[in-house]
Amino acid sequence: MYPLIRSLLFLLPPEAAHVFTLWVLGLLSHLEGLCRWLRARTAPVELAVDVAGLRWPNPVGLAAGLDKDAHAVDGLFSLGFGAVEVGTLTPRPQPGNPKPRLFRLPEHRALINRLGFNNHGAAEAASRLSTRTWRPGPVGVNVGKNKDTPLADAVSDYVACVDQLAALGDYVVVNASSPNTPNLRQLQEPEALTALLTAVQARIRQVAPGKPLLLKIAPDLGPEAVDAVVDVALACGIQGLIATNTTITRPVEHPLAGEQGGFSGAPLRPLADAVLARAAQRAAGRLTLIGVGGVFTAEDAYRKIRAGASAVQLYTGFIYGGPASVKAIVTGLAALLERDGFRSVQEAVGADLVAMRR
Repeated sequence: MYPLIRSLLFLLPPEAAHVFTLWVLGLLSHLEGLCRWLRARTAPVELAVDVAGLRWPNPVGLAAGLDKDAHAVDGLFSLGFGAVEVGTLTPRPQPGNPKPRLFRLPEHRALINRLGFNNHGAAEAASRLSTRTWRPGPVGVNVGKNKDTPLADAVSDYVACVDQLAALGDYVVVNASSPNTPNLRQLQEPEALTALLTAVQARIRQVAPGKPLLLKIAPDLGPEAVDAVVDVALACGIQGLIATNTTITRPVEHPLAGEQGGFSGAPLRPLADAVLARAAQRAAGRLTLIGVGGVFTAEDAYRKIRAGASAVQLYTGFIYGGPASVKAIVTGLAALLERDGFRSVQEAVGADLVAMRR
């Protein structure tokens, strides 16, 4: 059924299809009873996992970027996600970059986006999150800075978001890796990153003690840069990393490849997997890792778990795979774990790294 629906949606411009899908899921989110019923019917097998001290009913979450303003959290949970991450949210509303700013590369199962943190601001999302009563899994809040905030003042934007959102989410994610806000990735450099994470962590301890803090990193970091980010994360005492965001490289040839923005989808997988594996090797079990980038199948998810991820997230894979994506991935993942003699996801986390050390 979804291939037909997708073909119809793909007749619309990409952002129009995105808005329509969120509108439908947003309507569904107002019908909690229906959401519960749908999740009971479509939920994958139980495959619970601990992620930064939080229990995910399964290790497949939704990445930030799809539901920026927390319009459709319950509707998304009705599809079986183990966790849903909203945002990226900024302190003040902003329209994002000029349209068109989202492009499909269907033959490569890929997207290019330069949305630019378009959102209605942290306060509106906080109001929406505060009314939720159904909690089938953790909700993450992904935060960033406004485009017109000077980089030197970026910390204040992240802290302002924490003030409004940290108590309402189950974990907080600092996004310092989007390629669509000018100079944002400079915040991944050790000195700037230390200042940012120290300030955000301190504010979380004040307004939402014990709430996990994670950092989302770019797939374009070299090995030494990944090591430096991991070292800063450990020194600042945050709980984990999300690896990775979109890439500014173009791993495929396509007529749209010249469009500016971040590239996501199946061709991103090798680059994202390499950064994840490097981070896992450097962290040596001291950070929780979430793998993102090119997850379409159970095999994709399993590869990231064996490389060191406790869980994975979907974005482009969900766009192309549809509502049945989560169930298919989790069911397949359970079979792969059983095949290889693992009794839980946790037993498989970092299995390939362990094998390399032997």
